[in-house]
Amino acid sequence: MEKPTPKDNEVLIKIHATTVNRTDCATRKAEPFFARFFTGLIRPKKTILGTEFAGEIEAVGKDVKRFKEGDQVFGYLGQSMGAYAQYLCVPEKGMVAIKPANTTYEEAVIHPYGAIMAGSLLRKGKIQKGQKVLINGASGGIGSAAVQLAKSHYGAEVTGVCGTPRLEFVKSLGADKVIDYTQEDFTTQGETYDLIFDILGKSSFSQVKSCLKPKGRYLLASFKMRKVMQMLRTKFFGSKKVICALAIDGGTDDLVFFKELIEAEKIKSFIDKRFPLEQTAEAHRYVEKGHKKGNVVITVEHNNKT
Repeated sequence: MEKPTPKDNEVLIKIHATTVNRTDCATRKAEPFFARFFTGLIRPKKTILGTEFAGEIEAVGKDVKRFKEGDQVFGYLGQSMGAYAQYLCVPEKGMVAIKPANTTYEEAVIHPYGAIMAGSLLRKGKIQKGQKVLINGASGGIGSAAVQLAKSHYGAEVTGVCGTPRLEFVKSLGADKVIDYTQEDFTTQGETYDLIFDILGKSSFSQVKSCLKPKGRYLLASFKMRKVMQMLRTKFFGSKKVICALAIDGGTDDLVFFKELIEAEKIKSFIDKRFPLEQTAEAHRYVEKGHKKGNVVITVEHNNKT
């Protein structure tokens, strides 16, 4: 690829780190199948994956005011993708912000996806201080951010659900209690919660309904049409609500907010493994095995010829 040139409203970023997350893997595989109508029916429309990035601004367009050459930034591209590269052009008003001063590029890059998604989704779940919150899928990118946000920012009592290898990791995030789903079923523990956040949609409303307090919310980040119908039904009937949420209503503000939490040491960076850009395929295979603890980072090397 040729080195890109920024437009008048864009910045050129020399990428130092990116990640592998659920969106990257799902987009690569075009799953579920209907996603192909958006990402390419026969072959992918986006040939460069990667949703998160951290790097240094090398050049700015003539109309750019927020950034200057040399600024160290991090950000999120969403479905536009393109971070698996040495260089990237992004709009000044895109989801990009100055990275936390107390982090490396690798430590900063793991946060944008989780920060934006977790922050947006928890708001949709109407989380409040002092509430009891259960997060099912607490060890992933969104889950680990949600545990930390719910605990350190919202002041909730947090229970995390994960597999055996990731119990200590979720405890280290600040969870008040951790449940090993291979040994226990949280729906049979007799506990009730104000909010149950199921990130991967592994449970069902019928299973968790008895675990919800009156006016409790069952929040889903991954769902099928059946759960959408349940959301519509519970909107009008019953005090316990199903909330299916995908839309990101945050953006740069969420990045800046998360940056401040990281600099205040209320949010930690957890990296499981690092892979060089040349081993991105291997990094995807590792993530898809489902055993990662924390985040998987791809490092991008540069030389004087680029």
